[in-house]
Amino acid sequence: MAELKEADAEQLHQEDVDIKGGGVSDTLVPEERQPAEDDASSASSTVGKTEALAGDNDAKPSTTTSGNKNTIHCIHTLFECIQLPLILDDEYDHENRILFNHPFNTNVTDRHISIQTKLEGLEVLTDLNGAGRKACPLCPEEKFKACYSHKLRRHLQNLHWKVYVEFEGQKMCICHLPCRQLRPSPSRLVAHYHCVVCSVTIARKTDMISHLKRHVNKGETEASYSGSSDAYEIMKELGTNVQLMPNHTTPQKTDTYFNRKMKTNRQLVFCSLAVLAEERNPLESLDAFGATGIMGLQWAKHLRNAVKVTITDINEVCVKMIRENCNLNHIRVEGSRGSSRVPDGGAGDVDGVPIATVEVAKMDANVIMHLRSFDYIHLDPFGTAVNYLDSAFRNIRNLGIISVTSTDTGSLYSKSLNVTMRHYGSNIVRTEYYKELAARMVLATVARAAARCNKGIEVLLAVAVEHFVLVVVRVLRGPTQADESAKRIRQLIHCQWCEERVFLKQGSMVEENLYRQLPCNCHGSMPGKTAVELGPLWSGPLFNSGFLRRMLFAAVQHSMEDIQPLVKTLICESECTTLKSSVHGPTALINQGKRKTGDEPGNVVKKLKSDGSLEHPAFYYGIHRHSIRGMNMPKLNRFLQYLTEAGFRVSRTHFDPTGVRTDATLDQFKSVLTKYSVPTYTNTTATQNPEETVRSME
Repeated sequence: MAELKEADAEQLHQEDVDIKGGGVSDTLVPEERQPAEDDASSASSTVGKTEALAGDNDAKPSTTTSGNKNTIHCIHTLFECIQLPLILDDEYDHENRILFNHPFNTNVTDRHISIQTKLEGLEVLTDLNGAGRKACPLCPEEKFKACYSHKLRRHLQNLHWKVYVEFEGQKMCICHLPCRQLRPSPSRLVAHYHCVVCSVTIARKTDMISHLKRHVNKGETEASYSGSSDAYEIMKELGTNVQLMPNHTTPQKTDTYFNRKMKTNRQLVFCSLAVLAEERNPLESLDAFGATGIMGLQWAKHLRNAVKVTITDINEVCVKMIRENCNLNHIRVEGSRGSSRVPDGGAGDVDGVPIATVEVAKMDANVIMHLRSFDYIHLDPFGTAVNYLDSAFRNIRNLGIISVTSTDTGSLYSKSLNVTMRHYGSNIVRTEYYKELAARMVLATVARAAARCNKGIEVLLAVAVEHFVLVVVRVLRGPTQADESAKRIRQLIHCQWCEERVFLKQGSMVEENLYRQLPCNCHGSMPGKTAVELGPLWSGPLFNSGFLRRMLFAAVQHSMEDIQPLVKTLICESECTTLKSSVHGPTALINQGKRKTGDEPGNVVKKLKSDGSLEHPAFYYGIHRHSIRGMNMPKLNRFLQYLTEAGFRVSRTHFDPTGVRTDATLDQFKSVLTKYSVPTYTNTTATQNPEETVRSME
């Protein structure tokens, strides 16, 4: 019985071959006839039998004689040469199941084999015209065993091709290969689709359709996904060119993430590094999370030999992209072959001559910061940076600078309180000054990490704009500086009724009633608990005016017009003044805030103590938040003038466009606002007394 079944299967297979071979041409080029002549046992008998079989489609040769078997194999070879293109060894990656440079695989050079334009694209992956059993190219052997061509063709058509998802002419067939595995049981395979745009694997067909719709909404199409360098987008920022992948805006879909909105952040970090480069030359800087490498390349291209730039990333794709961007900007990669060295006297902008040298390494950020010492370290991970603070403070040099960028706005802005407690160890609530609250919470975490390494910090800059929080601190070595910094970490008591706030005073005695420290009287007039204790938070200053002036000078020197208004606002905020005339003086930009390398850390702390009275007030009030109902409040600049005339220090803040930073209490703030507010006239009053309304408007 087994022999009869085998004969029947072979007979069905031969019928399929004869039907497909009905339209064979009798004229063959020598290259097409060569495989047949090599495989046939007798050239003359093979050609004769081939012509007979090609002319009669209904012939059913016996499967018992060896001559017929050779004839059948010859026919298979002839038809394969005529109808289907050959797949060479360099066109197919057997390990990764990727098809390269094939006629059925056009416009895309490195897509998965399950993505085809025609059914013949799947059939060409296996020799359906050959003799013997064939394996399915999209199924593992344990799922679908090898079978004859007629059964394999039906399998490809009914299982893989029938449920495809089409996108711009490309059909994504179902794949059963071990590309996607369940996490609880890795041995269990899951049927899935391969996205033609971002190559991600998705199990459900409906989910793949929704996934493709998101690509369309973002303007990402199949044509933009290609392995060639021509598909990369070239972006220029601050005179630096970088290549961007099509999915660079979605960190879940690409390794080389790039955010155009972080341009302000990159320029602020650059200016802080330029200020440090004036103090010590040369200095070693580290961009711990390179991605595209644009930040480190900007450092090297504009500061040249003043800094020695090191760019690291844990991902191999990012490291390769950084090296390509270095070549794009004529920057030599240290240790690479075939690159000329930069002359000692500097290099020009001549093509082919490197203008700077950077070091690119594939290494984890924690590892390289443990192994080497740096003068400047920038941490900009995707999310929180608390996991890298201990390593950053371990080997940072004395009076070095660490800049930390945090983009986990959900935990910083009181949206995920459990994550906030887990990452920063602070208890916060949503307030009108939530951005400054986030900056002080990050600084408290940074100060605690520095204190664990017997180091203190001097805050140079704290910015919270758009969707990131940037803090820049100078590191002061020694347990004394660490103790001084730790003393500035305090709890904050916040009134939930009027939103008055004040830092708790230092002291070893336990105070019975904490509400007494609040200037407001809400606890006496309201029942229950009216205030909440927040923190721990950084209670010291958020800015160094001298350092900011030198940053403004660097921004002007390198033509960074975008951040100059922001830096000017920060200078006024650090000095708590509305006078901008002192910001534009050239001597004020250069001389103030410049730290000499010979200054001792002890003198730095003494200077901070002596300048304690000049520190800017903590937090700010929103003028719209505390406006009086039924009253027209004055313009913001006019109101700042009224507060100054009342004897209070006042300035605007970058945290809130309508916020006012002042040393006045909330009651004093409201009293001045009420004094200069004008009652709002109703429409009825305006219609009854139009002349009085006109006079009041005049």
